[in-house]
Amino acid sequence: MKKPENNFAYVDGANLHKGIAELGWRLDYRKFRVWLLEKYGVSKAYIFLGFIPISLVGV
Repeated sequence: MKKPENNFAYVDGANLHKGIAELGWRLDYRKFRVWLLEKYGVSKAYIFLGFIPISLVGV
C-alpha cells in the first residue's frame, strides 16, 4: 500500500514580499498556491507574516 505524500511548504512572508517588490511584481496568492501544488505537489502551505512576541506564545 502506497502512503499519500505529505509535502508541506513554509514560506517566509517578509522575504517573499521583498523579493517580489524588488522585481516590481504583485503576487496573486491564490495562483501562487496553485503553482506550489502543481509544480511541487504541496498539499499544505503556510506563510509566516510577522513576529510573535514570546508572551503570546504561551512559553
